[in-house]
Amino acid sequence: MVEYSQMLEEMKGVKSRVDRLLLEDILPKTHMIAEVELLYKMMRDYPERGGKGMRPFICVTSCRAFGGSEDEALLTASCLELFQNWILIHDDIEDGSELRRGAPALHKKYDWTLALNTGDALHGRMWQALLRNREILGVERTLDIMDEFARMINETTEGQQMELSWVVGKNWRLSEEDYYRMCTKKTSWYTVISPMRLGGIAAGADPQTLRSLIDAGTTLGVAFQIHDDVLNLSAGAKYGKQYADDLLEGKRTLILIRLLQVGTSEEKQRMVELFAMPREERKAHLDEILEMIERYKVLGFANERAANLLGQALSTLRTVRWPGDREAVSRLEEIARYSVERDW
Repeated sequence: MVEYSQMLEEMKGVKSRVDRLLLEDILPKTHMIAEVELLYKMMRDYPERGGKGMRPFICVTSCRAFGGSEDEALLTASCLELFQNWILIHDDIEDGSELRRGAPALHKKYDWTLALNTGDALHGRMWQALLRNREILGVERTLDIMDEFARMINETTEGQQMELSWVVGKNWRLSEEDYYRMCTKKTSWYTVISPMRLGGIAAGADPQTLRSLIDAGTTLGVAFQIHDDVLNLSAGAKYGKQYADDLLEGKRTLILIRLLQVGTSEEKQRMVELFAMPREERKAHLDEILEMIERYKVLGFANERAANLLGQALSTLRTVRWPGDREAVSRLEEIARYSVERDW
């Protein structure tokens, strides 16, 4: 991805500054009580594993595109990274994931109850850190940012509830539209919509302009999630999660929804049987599911859907009134394209 080299270097730079703020300033290090010391160690575990840092970069870049500076957005961007880490801890427990960023998920590394509590602790630190924006942005913008975080969390957990309920309820009567609605809530808000809007709030963008970001962020977030589903079946070691983990978790991805649409009645029945099995038993039949996905070229279908949504998102982004750094505006378009072309 030579064409993205400059953008990726900038993203890496923002991520390093976010990590420094989190690990050296926001997150606690030591405690005289051994059990609390362990909590602090666990709180730092996921942040120390790295990650792309795309959400903080979108926040900072959006702030610059609206005429603000990185200094005005960096704390908010760091809190986005905190959000990402605590919700991933909870998500990994809920999904029974085994890997996160190439290492054992926190609930696999430690007891799940300790991991759950660690996610709660990071959640609390996030709100505490957000209050520090009063010194940078003043009270009004700080409250607006916290209100945006509250909406982001509400949307994300509602989307997660939809996805989990489909699995728990063994629901396969789902359409592409159902999947898009779930992705809008679960992925679009915390991956694109709120990071862009938070950058805009930090820069002082007006409410009407902030509302205009929702449409672009919605379609781009869904495209990002579709591509993520494809990567789970094709990216290998770079992806950082177990190969085909979505199939093992029984997630209702666009890939599986499409497979149920195009398969024979016998294949559809077999799929329902396979996904009714416990995870470990289904693992032994993974090749059977993968063969169907390959035979019906479902990954190509998903890639086409993601590319179409990307085109819509780019068209909408170009209608937004960006009064700030033109290079930052170009970077936002690069991030959009990268989100559905990345290989990890």
